[in-house]
Amino acid sequence: MKQTKSRDNEEKQVTVCFSMIWPWIAIVAVIITAAVIRSRLLSVPFERDEGEYAYIAQQILKGVPPYVSAYSMKLPGIYVVYALIMTLFGQTHTAVHLGLLIFNAATIFVIFLLARKLFRPLAAVVASGTYAVISMTVQVNGLWANAEHFVVLPALVGLLLICKADNKIGYVRLLAAGLLLGLAFIIKQHGIFFVLFAALYLLYSGLRDKPIKWLKVIVAQIVFAAGAITPFVLVCFFFWRNSTFDKFWFWTFTYARKYATSVSLSTAWSNFNEQIHPLVNESLFVYLFAAAGLLVVVAVGRYRQGAVFTIGLLVFSFLAVCPGFYFRGHYFIFILPAVTILAGAAISAIDVLFQRIIPVILRVFIIGVLSLGVVGYLLYQQRAYLFDNPPETVCRMVYGANPFPESLEIAKFIHNNTGPNDTVAVVGSEPQIYFYSGRRSATSYIYMYPLMELNSFAGSMQQEMIAQIETAKPEFMVFVNVSTSWLAKPASDTTLFKWSESYCPQFYNLTGIVNILPSGRTVYLWDEQAANYTPASEYWISIFKRRH
Repeated sequence: MKQTKSRDNEEKQVTVCFSMIWPWIAIVAVIITAAVIRSRLLSVPFERDEGEYAYIAQQILKGVPPYVSAYSMKLPGIYVVYALIMTLFGQTHTAVHLGLLIFNAATIFVIFLLARKLFRPLAAVVASGTYAVISMTVQVNGLWANAEHFVVLPALVGLLLICKADNKIGYVRLLAAGLLLGLAFIIKQHGIFFVLFAALYLLYSGLRDKPIKWLKVIVAQIVFAAGAITPFVLVCFFFWRNSTFDKFWFWTFTYARKYATSVSLSTAWSNFNEQIHPLVNESLFVYLFAAAGLLVVVAVGRYRQGAVFTIGLLVFSFLAVCPGFYFRGHYFIFILPAVTILAGAAISAIDVLFQRIIPVILRVFIIGVLSLGVVGYLLYQQRAYLFDNPPETVCRMVYGANPFPESLEIAKFIHNNTGPNDTVAVVGSEPQIYFYSGRRSATSYIYMYPLMELNSFAGSMQQEMIAQIETAKPEFMVFVNVSTSWLAKPASDTTLFKWSESYCPQFYNLTGIVNILPSGRTVYLWDEQAANYTPASEYWISIFKRRH
């Protein structure tokens, strides 16, 4: 009898030990698997936003502040993140994507911790595993280091610090949470919605106490707000000290506000529909389980304690997708943590239900197949991008005729034919060329989109760009004849086009033609060959060298 009891105790200890260890083994396996998949595609060429972040970060490392080296609507946190990555790993696109891999791994782990605190270990494993895969899907441009990836990490860590079931949150945690969420905001303005959610959740948590301790509620809000506003105050102080505050404020707030309010509601709905259908269709089971998870956290008692936090996170994450009503694919990265946590809650609830009706081995098998099936279906849907094709082909599959692979060759030619102090002007929205070549732009306008907008700023912006180029006399001029590099409208001001048509032949020689053919093949012609070549498609780039 004693031997039987001893054996039973040992089996219980093993079971308890395994139940404590297996989630940690699983999260390590998830992170390693995601890293292995991403590592194959680290050398995927930059798209435009990455080129902007990398170029301005490169200039920061040379001592040139943002909004002097280049005008941009983004807050400067993303440039600092890129500068940090490039300091650690080098100034290459592969190095930046390695940095993304590390940030993504950290985000996967934080989602695991957050879902584990809200629900059960199984929910945490499913949520983190699902996020690991869905965050690299093509529908959210997950292979590219967009700012959303870098907003989500500090925002989630900040939210993790204030998500406590017992409602006892120390002031140090509150201050740290505020600082982290404030950092999320200065990486991209959309991060303000995570700050607002955290403030409201803290208020809700304080009002749950009976009787309500008003002094504690007010002090908590003040401490959190002090942390949240500090990063932005420091940013403003930096630009004030460097006498560039006016440029910083104009581009990140004055112009950004006009840009964010230029889309009509009818166009907004069209933009949303265009993105949401492929997003949901490619990840159908994830969103179905997330919908089920929403019902679970509302209706099932043991999950209801996480309902306010999870639903609030979902709502405010979606609001973070909405500013400007552009609904670009990578904006939806903001909602993925909430969606995957809800999907994890649904599968965890199924596991709890099965505990009462089927044997443990069969239950583990079913839940394992179900969880792996959701992730496996995602991977199968994305196989052409994640497994079957090389990085440059993947870039072409996603971005079509945009000259992202070609930018590497163009920049290499420019780098080899210029000195470190020479400048370059790209008449088009291809800032990655500046970064790859290691040469400074002759103009602060690295995007043509603001110059093509139908607003009161466009004309003066074009005149400023022209004046900057004529003053700098860049060694190379690059003209990009690709429609998506301009997004010109029928009523757009064409001054810049007319100026470049006369200015380039007057002072420059054609030294290169890059023609992107409909087949996906690219023709590169340099020097004498370029002079006698007529582009065979509507997508081409001309490279001009200044006459001396």
